[in-house]
Amino acid sequence: MDQTQFRDPDTWQPSAISWRVRIALVGLLVLAIVVISITNRLLTDRFTESTRNRAELRIALYGGNLLAELRQNAIVPQLLGRDPTLISALESADYSLSTQRLISFVEEIGAASLMLLDNDGRIVAATDRNRLGSSFRSEAYFVDAIRANSTIFSVIELETGGYGFFYSRRIQNGGNTIGVIAVEVDLKKFERAWAGISDAVIVTDSTGQILLATEPRWRGETEAEALANQTPQSAIERAIQATADWTALPPDAYLQGEAVMRLDARVNFRGWRMVSYTTYASVRERVNGVLALEVMGFAILLALAFYFLSRRTAGRAAIFQRESAELRALNAALQREIAERKRVQETLAVAEQTLEQSSKLAALGEMSAAVSHELNQPLAAMKTYLAGARLLLRRNRPDEALSSFGRIDDLIERMGAITRQLKSYARKGQEAFSPVNMADALSGSLSMMEPQLRQRQVQIAQILPDTPVYTLGDRMRLEQVLVNLLRNALDATKSERSPKVEIMLSAGETVTLTVRDNGPGIEDLDALFEPFYTTKQPGDGVGLGLAISSGIVSDLGGRLTARNGQGGGAVFEIQLPVYDGKRETQAAE
Repeated sequence: MDQTQFRDPDTWQPSAISWRVRIALVGLLVLAIVVISITNRLLTDRFTESTRNRAELRIALYGGNLLAELRQNAIVPQLLGRDPTLISALESADYSLSTQRLISFVEEIGAASLMLLDNDGRIVAATDRNRLGSSFRSEAYFVDAIRANSTIFSVIELETGGYGFFYSRRIQNGGNTIGVIAVEVDLKKFERAWAGISDAVIVTDSTGQILLATEPRWRGETEAEALANQTPQSAIERAIQATADWTALPPDAYLQGEAVMRLDARVNFRGWRMVSYTTYASVRERVNGVLALEVMGFAILLALAFYFLSRRTAGRAAIFQRESAELRALNAALQREIAERKRVQETLAVAEQTLEQSSKLAALGEMSAAVSHELNQPLAAMKTYLAGARLLLRRNRPDEALSSFGRIDDLIERMGAITRQLKSYARKGQEAFSPVNMADALSGSLSMMEPQLRQRQVQIAQILPDTPVYTLGDRMRLEQVLVNLLRNALDATKSERSPKVEIMLSAGETVTLTVRDNGPGIEDLDALFEPFYTTKQPGDGVGLGLAISSGIVSDLGGRLTARNGQGGGAVFEIQLPVYDGKRETQAAE
């Protein structure tokens, strides 16, 4: 029914415009998503590279300052080891002015502390007066300095935590060692300076052990162990938390599962290395700033669009009121059309059942010619045996005549089996389902198709399981489906010199029966199961066989599928539920 007959043509213009507006809004949203995505990617890459360059410059500066501090303090022991005042104090054991002299030096040098030790490892002068009189005879900076002729660098783990860094050198007078001068390098000032930035910085020695770090708990551990610890309560933690939802950046490392940028630089001092972890906070902020402007712009455009749509809604409401009467009339017409279609569907269902039975009868008629030929042979043989029996009886040879009657009885039994198959095939299926042995159904179908198979000399290859395979269904309808598939296979192999049909039955989660032929295959798989679709010549078929077969298999709780084999030919597969008699009995109990 044409629904436009109830509408004025002019009333379609607002609806058409409405659809165009909706498409424009969707296009605007898609454009916004694309623009924001592209901007996000481009700006992220650009700002990330900029952040990485700044971080590389920063770590190079940190490494240079650290190396300069170490080199500046490395020359101090050599200079102080030649100081006449300190040498004289060690010779005379008069240290009254030594501490004051070291204090005057430490302010110029910028070292953490200076210490003067005698040959017994006792501190006799120090910028830290609390150390006076303490013995450090077993410390590495004293022992190694006594043994070496050059300045010794030592890293000492402190009891208070962290490490102390010392340059030491023995003091000689006239070829005799009279003491040791030790300089403590103040590297903790770098830690204090690094703590004010958002980066995490560590310095490791040649073994990978952390000597300096912005997080005190990391000292003494390896980099992997430090990263596995809890994230420090510092500026970097706050930056990481602020960017926890930002996953579009390429991480170099992770601190407690959060992505950071890792930079590694070599310090030209005893294999030391400096590593920094830079957050993506600045990248996130800069990218968010640009994205916010873009989102705001698109939001304004959408707001304007919705404003104009709301203005047009009032006008369209009046149009809808005028159309209400037409819509009511259209609704009544649609109700009538729905009722008519229901009646048509009911009629179609009856027609489909009739067509299904007609298809069976058509197949039965096609097989009748071959079956009549099969029945003519026993009839001719019976006529010959009867004539021979009559002749034997006249000659008084009843035993031989009985043998002829036995052969006639066998022929009658064979003819009865053929007619029973035809009669069972022509009947409609059962209403209630019962267990069906798939091998028996296949055997019955092959028996019905035996005349065509023998006439065409088709090779049948069967692969059957050793144990019976049961499904719950209607054997007559299953045989109808199998006969239809076998007929299609025979028709498909007409042009083959050595026609062959393979039948395979298997049971797993479902019962699967596969029929494969060596024909040319299927051209249009999509339309194969549609009614009245056929590739046969006019008069050979109406195209209902596969449609009806698919419906039968669906009614039995399975499905019928088709495909082209890898080596050519068509493959039809029936899948049906497995019937387990024991399990059904237990369920019933």
